[in-house]
Amino acid sequence: MGYNDALAYAQRHDLAALVISVDDTVAFESYGDDWNGEKPHALYSGTKSFWGVTAIAAVEDGLLALDEPVADSITEWRSDSQKALMTIRQLLNLTSGYGFGGLGASVPVADKAIATPLKNDPGSTFTYGGIPMQVFGEVLRRKLAPSKREPHDYLRERILDPIGVTIASWRKLHDETQPLPTGAFLSVHAWLRYGQYLLQRAKSGGSFNECTHGSQANPRYGLGLWLDPLASGDGTFYASGSAGQALYIIPTRNTVVAHFGNSSSWKHDAFLKRLIA
Repeated sequence: MGYNDALAYAQRHDLAALVISVDDTVAFESYGDDWNGEKPHALYSGTKSFWGVTAIAAVEDGLLALDEPVADSITEWRSDSQKALMTIRQLLNLTSGYGFGGLGASVPVADKAIATPLKNDPGSTFTYGGIPMQVFGEVLRRKLAPSKREPHDYLRERILDPIGVTIASWRKLHDETQPLPTGAFLSVHAWLRYGQYLLQRAKSGGSFNECTHGSQANPRYGLGLWLDPLASGDGTFYASGSAGQALYIIPTRNTVVAHFGNSSSWKHDAFLKRLIA
């Protein structure tokens, strides 16, 4: 693969960290000034990549079904004819009907997210934003209530701890809750380990395939993960955060790429074209 060309592109876009593993072994790594493999970096919207995977774990544990109505858990919606049609899958693939918003510093607390009116009918339109993930967090919170756990506890205990991934920190909202669409800080080595877990799940197939299946409204977005960045049909998928945060999983090459940067001009397809040339 074109490690040097990919690195040159990353360096032109304010590289913080770039680590590539092939067959679960680090094959290449490089860092910008003052960065190393263990220094945490914000994932920004890359944080969304945790929640489709967590939902699949909850399906496997019998806590929920992707196509069950959200109103089964958020019972105050049962009298809302529009919101009553929404499913958990639509929250995670961003076709729930919410308008754009709820990103960065404007992520709403759960109560505000639940109260936000829909802009479109559920399932009809893909709209990027943070509100659906906040609503999913409330669904999962209510599912977990008997065990007195929060969604972030379940993510950590069910997925991250078993694979040796530690979240360095997670920002909080004004009500002291942790947001779902953003907020996680990880080292690049931890980010890579999470990607290696996603690679193994993708190769194993089964229920994880739901995460990498797009919607009719947007075939290029699964459950918190972006799909097929080069339109090659090779099964590549990735997590994406503001300013070039990225985690690429390339199953056909048994490759995972973790990238941290600080450039608004980062292009996933431009980087990958150089890497796989």
